[in-house]
Amino acid sequence: IIKLSEGLLVGAVVICGQYNGIQDYKKVGKALSNVFWLTVIFGLCVSSFLYFCAYYIYYFYGVTPKMISLGMPLLKLRAVSVFLMCVYFGFVGFLRGIKNTHVPMVVSILGGIFFVFIDYVLIFGCYGMPECGIMGSAIASIIQYLVMLIAVFLYIVFDKENRKFGIEFFSRPSLSMMKSLLLVSWPVMIDKVTLSLAHVWLGYRLAPMGKYALASFSAIKDIERIAILPALACAQVITFLVSNDYKVQNWEGIKVNIKKVTFIASILVCAILMTVVYNPHYFVRFFDHKGSFTDLSAKVLPIISVLVFFDLLQLILSGALRGAADVKVVMTVRLMVCILFFMPVSYVLSSFNWSSPLTNFVAVYGTLYMANAIMSVFYIQRFRGGGWKKQTV
Repeated sequence: IIKLSEGLLVGAVVICGQYNGIQDYKKVGKALSNVFWLTVIFGLCVSSFLYFCAYYIYYFYGVTPKMISLGMPLLKLRAVSVFLMCVYFGFVGFLRGIKNTHVPMVVSILGGIFFVFIDYVLIFGCYGMPECGIMGSAIASIIQYLVMLIAVFLYIVFDKENRKFGIEFFSRPSLSMMKSLLLVSWPVMIDKVTLSLAHVWLGYRLAPMGKYALASFSAIKDIERIAILPALACAQVITFLVSNDYKVQNWEGIKVNIKKVTFIASILVCAILMTVVYNPHYFVRFFDHKGSFTDLSAKVLPIISVLVFFDLLQLILSGALRGAADVKVVMTVRLMVCILFFMPVSYVLSSFNWSSPLTNFVAVYGTLYMANAIMSVFYIQRFRGGGWKKQTV
């Protein structure tokens, strides 16, 4: 659901960024108004699904009736924070589209501070507050996104720099602009969900290797996500840089920015990975206090760290293509590579009778990064051609 919401965020970045690039500020403001209504409608649909179908969601997972009774109130509260999150993402997409990354950062930090404090207070009942247990965390999440949403809304409305956009949140939505937003957003939703499901599939194929292999996968995945954070940030940066240069046809500037951002992301990710690889046992122990799977994870990490570059490259290139509104190519490449290469190859490799559990683990896990490498090849070929220059929104 978060990945689906991120699709709308990317759509807002692309549309607002392209109009901002040609200095058509009134259309930027109009785009924000339509983004607002779209995220409200989407958020209401998703939140209603979570709230009214909470029982069936837990039932689908096959958990016990006791867990269903414990989880339903939690999920219903989380449904409220999901709605607030969707609307907040729309505002963040607007700010990134106009190259304002400072305010989303500050607001995100502010929301994080509120969440950590209120989460602790409500779970354990500190400072005279009632002890809410796990429900306290759900309430804290609502307060977090409410604070973030109010903060970013007030900034957009009252900051003098934003007056040039002529923002009217409650103006009549434009069906043509909403259509453009959806045309850009839905392929992004699908390709983001595709990669998320690829990790689910990977865990499914590693599960027969035993609980320690599955625990190693979880730990390594989390460490890799931390290491790849600079690349994720750079992918968002290149999206709004490309979108701002696209309609003015600054093709050379776009290619130069892609190279610069890729270089910066590579340096930052490499620095983190080298730190981890230098003493992998130390970092794995954060996830394995008993030392049950530390040795396996520590042997896998150096190998996987080399392959992470392919993930970095496809993130940057896909972000650049999204900035050019070439979202269907990104979606198609990810779908085809995952369906035609990643899933069948990982299935076959996981079925082999390997002599070494380490070899088995690396072979299956490595297929995801090889899939990323294949995606990168397609993206590079796309940039070498001229089709990416002919997208319209």
